[in-house]
Amino acid sequence: MNLPWGDLAVADAHIHFFSRRFFEALSRQSAKSVDEIVAMLGWQLPLDDPAELARAWARELDRHGVSQAALIASFPGDENSVAAAAAAVPGRFFPYAMVNPVAASSFSGQGMRAICLFPAMHGYSLADPAVKPVLDRAASLGQTVFVHCGVLTVGVRRKLGLPSPFDMRFSNPVDLHSIALRYPATPFVVPHFGAGYFREALMLADLCPNVYLDTSSSNSWMRYEGLDLRTVFQRALAVAGPQRLLFGTDSSFFPRGWNRAVFDEQVRVLEELGVSASDAAGILGGNLRKISTET
Repeated sequence: MNLPWGDLAVADAHIHFFSRRFFEALSRQSAKSVDEIVAMLGWQLPLDDPAELARAWARELDRHGVSQAALIASFPGDENSVAAAAAAVPGRFFPYAMVNPVAASSFSGQGMRAICLFPAMHGYSLADPAVKPVLDRAASLGQTVFVHCGVLTVGVRRKLGLPSPFDMRFSNPVDLHSIALRYPATPFVVPHFGAGYFREALMLADLCPNVYLDTSSSNSWMRYEGLDLRTVFQRALAVAGPQRLLFGTDSSFFPRGWNRAVFDEQVRVLEELGVSASDAAGILGGNLRKISTET
């Protein structure tokens, strides 16, 4: 993609893969038909085959000049969808599984580039004994571990009138400190700059060199601390360094597709801050590729 620093290979570290199974799960929870849900949301319903949705995402990313992306499974147990997506367009996507360690599951972890933990969503502490086997398996497979911290809102649930009984007691990035130290070869990703726990996310990144910060979403949590995106990037660069920032958009559904506005705003801020071409190349894709290919 042609950017202020030249032609860079952009990779998005945060795209949610809303498969057909995701809509079917919402239907069971809401007592509404899939067609009713799609009409309420104004979204496009994907075909049964996740490979078709993968090809739609590939075309969308091609349109914007994005070379690769991480695809996050919609819910625990939907890892086959992202695996099929990655297989449909080889070399284009990094498949991420959503895992709930405290729920009975036959998840093997094979074929996934990362596992995603949502402690507040699923109501568990990272200190729960059930988490350790998941982390051990991720470490043995050379996977990245993505841990959602901070404020968690799911817009689709709000639009459908579904409750979101998330527990913020389990949202603090500091809970990752001893874990990241215990698995020094495992990359840990905290999305949205900590989503309201920015100070704590910086503390964690400062103490643990294997912790990365994902820049995705509109970062609306900034209003809690009176911050703007320029200040957030400036502080994150000073503490974590450019080698541990991962550009992401938090894109998720069609017809909106890839959230170009998020990308453009982040590029503007990085340019204002005088980030070098090599550092911009890392933040906008190189860092994600590095942790997604090294084991």
